[in-house]
Amino acid sequence: MSGNNEAIFRAILGAVDEGIHAVDAEGRTIFYNQPAAGMDGMTVEEVVGRHVLEVFPSLNDQTSTLMQVIRTGRPVIDKQQTFTNYRGRRITTVNSTIPILVGGRPVGAVEVAKDMTTVRRMADRIVALQAQISGRQAGDHSSPSRLYRLEDLVGLSQPMLALKRAVARASLTPSPVLISGETGTGKELVAQAMHSEGHRRAGPFIAQNCAALPETLLEGMMFGTARGAFTGAQHRPGLFELAHQGTLYLDELNSMPLGLQAKLLRAVEEGAVTRLGEARRRPVDVRLLASVSSEPGLSVAQGRLRQDLYYRLHVVSLRLPPLRERKEDIPRLTEHFLAKHGPALGGHDVTVTPEAVSCLLAYDWPGNVRELEHAIEGALNLLEGGKIAPEHLPLPVRTPRSPSPDERTGVPLRYALERLEETLITQALARHQGNVARAARELEIPRQTLQYRMKALKIAGPVLGR
Repeated sequence: MSGNNEAIFRAILGAVDEGIHAVDAEGRTIFYNQPAAGMDGMTVEEVVGRHVLEVFPSLNDQTSTLMQVIRTGRPVIDKQQTFTNYRGRRITTVNSTIPILVGGRPVGAVEVAKDMTTVRRMADRIVALQAQISGRQAGDHSSPSRLYRLEDLVGLSQPMLALKRAVARASLTPSPVLISGETGTGKELVAQAMHSEGHRRAGPFIAQNCAALPETLLEGMMFGTARGAFTGAQHRPGLFELAHQGTLYLDELNSMPLGLQAKLLRAVEEGAVTRLGEARRRPVDVRLLASVSSEPGLSVAQGRLRQDLYYRLHVVSLRLPPLRERKEDIPRLTEHFLAKHGPALGGHDVTVTPEAVSCLLAYDWPGNVRELEHAIEGALNLLEGGKIAPEHLPLPVRTPRSPSPDERTGVPLRYALERLEETLITQALARHQGNVARAARELEIPRQTLQYRMKALKIAGPVLGR
């Protein structure tokens, strides 16, 4: 390689974000870029020209991926490695290491590394915290971190009443449950309620978002590790073992890599797990709850959820309705969030104006119940008096939305009239704090007629504030 080409080559490798470390056939460093130096806690000058095992004394010929590739001539892809540099700093990386071949013979190796030190520490802390929480749940029922229960599912609409009945029944079965629902509909709340109402309520409830960690760390977290599974690995139970005789809830299951889904299926089928780096099968008694934010069948069709795992978990299926399908629950949810956030924000006697109620009912809530809660909390922060008005609500909520052409056509007249009647009744009840007689007088209909229409439309009398 000419001097100019080599300079260009080194400039390109020095500009990438990943750490790059190249060694010759003896293991002596010939290239080391600044990102690698940053994640290893070294300087480029300290590493270049020195043997890799001299700079990282915690490694040896067997545990160093660079030395392993030089010896075998075979690449090592996405290998987790934890090591200590000569200054005593502990580092975790995920490396892909490939041989440098000349004439088919390895003359060195180059490694591309991603810094996982912070994520590794986070994963360890998560597991330690989960262990602490599970121990507290199993032994101290007076813990302030109370799990949600069935009564915490707020709403009296027909979809919510049906969901509550299904949750109550599903709580008493040992079968796996697959929960589906849009973001913000309360999937973990439902999972906690099933645990709290079920036969395993005295055991631990362990929850993990499968989209929060990369595969290399998630597998160790799920199934545990044995000393020597990778450099720096220690004996540590995984989430399955921590959830023994309790419930394991896996959120965003369709974000879990497919290879890990296969291991999860095996653990569910056999009731046992194998820690990374260990051959021994450890029996676990765990009830598995899982959730996805999209329609499960669509995740299977898109190749994001294994079909065999889907069928295994689909024994009991719960769909959480989006808020736009149960708008009659908005007044009661608003009251709930006023009571929840009002005292901390100085809003003990806050009410909601009829105009603000109209805004809340007209909005489609793509973020569902979570978005409604944030809207009410935000309004309490902006409030100067004792009434939440439209100007206190987020701009999208208080801005009327024109219906699309598809929404303006093809709607049965009876359905449209029922929705209008439902809105007028709900708003009148809100203005009169749920007093049916006063709402009937405003609507100029007999009280018995209003009660009949409320029952037919499944409207509960709301009380917004006090």
